[in-house]
Amino acid sequence: MNIPFVDLHAQYLTIKSEIDGVIAEVIRQSAFIRSKHVIDFEAQWAKTVGVRHCVSCANGTDAIYIVMRGLGLKPGDEVITTAHSWISTSETITQAGGRVVFCDTDRETFTIDPSRIESLITPRTVGIIPVHLYGQPADMDPILAIAAQRRLWVIEDCAQAHLAEYKGRQVGTMGTAATFSFYPGKNLGAMGDAGCLVTNDDKLASWSELFARHGGKGEHTIEGINSRLDGIQAAILSVKLPHLMKWTEERRKIAAQYDDHFAKLPTVRTPRIAANRTHVYHLYVIRVENRDALQHHLNESGIATMLNYSKALPYYPAYGRLGHTPADFPNAYHNQSRILSIPIYPEMTDEMVAHVVDSVSRAIGLCA
Repeated sequence: MNIPFVDLHAQYLTIKSEIDGVIAEVIRQSAFIRSKHVIDFEAQWAKTVGVRHCVSCANGTDAIYIVMRGLGLKPGDEVITTAHSWISTSETITQAGGRVVFCDTDRETFTIDPSRIESLITPRTVGIIPVHLYGQPADMDPILAIAAQRRLWVIEDCAQAHLAEYKGRQVGTMGTAATFSFYPGKNLGAMGDAGCLVTNDDKLASWSELFARHGGKGEHTIEGINSRLDGIQAAILSVKLPHLMKWTEERRKIAAQYDDHFAKLPTVRTPRIAANRTHVYHLYVIRVENRDALQHHLNESGIATMLNYSKALPYYPAYGRLGHTPADFPNAYHNQSRILSIPIYPEMTDEMVAHVVDSVSRAIGLCA
């Protein structure tokens, strides 16, 4: 049995008539740019998250950049973010003119460790970007407390955590602003690049919309960029949105099956959900000592796997200029050689899950 890491075609087949119909509607209307479909999705997503404003844009990376520009990031300003994430979070800090300051993670949840943030703050620090990684929220209360005390802004990177909750609050509602990616493989994914920012700050929302649309159509009050969600992607997202909760529950069901089976394998560390947080399992990431050997055996068994991510951000060549060593981020460094993402998506059958579990069990025995 071959099991892909994610099967987007299988998802499409479950809602094929809806998707085909709405694409045809967009084409029939020539509603490709800034159409009713875009405006409707923005309203739907703002309501889903529970915020006043959703400003759609071309992708989740742009969303982070736009928010920082809107918050007035200046050259030399420092922004603290996690050492373990996708590079979008950190590269946009540099692109917006700031300086990246990495913070180590909690070893068990992979999210930024709030206890280490305070020591990184300098007179140049202006903000913090926690990432709700793999589908689990970061520990937001202490982060928000530090930010309030030091008068820093907070941008929640929610790219992997649609509908996740922290102490009963949905991600995207706690910081100054938040960003989402709708990349095809995300829990709510378009059929191309797509993203948005959300906020309750009226001024920030207004500026961000202006900036993302060339500084205003017809009367350019500022120089902006071109970052728009197109009509087809917006229409597809509107079709998928009503299914998101069901798909999320399916992910949790599969994760629970994995948890139960892997509990019998003491050498496999499963994702730990911290107290008062809900996990939406964009990724199911296990940790093992012989990661590379396990990945090889699973691939040989027809099971696709991924490394999310093969290195902690400070150890990529892109950040060699910062001169970090393993001692600077011991938890992120420890995890980078042990993590392995295994398939999890709503369309997986019980038989597929059983095959993954059996293959991991056999591979663990071979790798011991």
